[in-house]
Amino acid sequence: MQFEQIKAHLMQLDSAAISDAMDSLYISAGLAGIVPRNAGTKIAGPAFTVRYEPIIPEQGNFLNAGNYIDEVPTGSIIVVDNQGRIDCTSWGNILTFKAIQKGIAGSIIYGSVRDLSEVRRLAYPLFSTGIYMVSGKNRTQIAATQCTLNIGGVEVSPEDWVFADDNGALVIPKQHLLTVIERAGNVDKTEQAIIEAITNGEDLVTAREKLGYAVPWKPVL
Repeated sequence: MQFEQIKAHLMQLDSAAISDAMDSLYISAGLAGIVPRNAGTKIAGPAFTVRYEPIIPEQGNFLNAGNYIDEVPTGSIIVVDNQGRIDCTSWGNILTFKAIQKGIAGSIIYGSVRDLSEVRRLAYPLFSTGIYMVSGKNRTQIAATQCTLNIGGVEVSPEDWVFADDNGALVIPKQHLLTVIERAGNVDKTEQAIIEAITNGEDLVTAREKLGYAVPWKPVL
């Protein structure tokens, strides 16, 4: 399945269905604590990973927090691990403008972001654990790019797929991508069938038992 086909299939789903599909494979996927900063956005794409590390401030010598965005391919989702820091940011207006210019699908920040008025005005898909105004300059720097991250016990590797919506963000390991898409689609069909059944007057317990709510990733019979 090609890139655009994969993305199209994922964009028809939501993170709840994908999470249930991941549960069926016993794979932890959700990036806990990361929430949308622009309501109503949905993104899907391969991860471009960035790991930051703290530095000791140097008085009178401001160090740039890091330049990496020129390396990010179009359609990617930037995943930044700034150790969940709430005392300084790793995303703001300049990176937002450049991301839009490059056609980057969105950004997931394990840490704080700023310049939200501009981010929202530009409708850029941004997800983070925190909001703060203090710059990362002279407080943090890039340790590595395109490396495996560990965010709250969930690994994120380059080319894994990232999906995020109003419920939050999750990661789909690339080797399980097609299986997850199929199972998440079945989850969605199962839940819609249950809703239709109870709309038509069936009681919830019966509808759930008949339509396989306990294992919604299996095809609806």
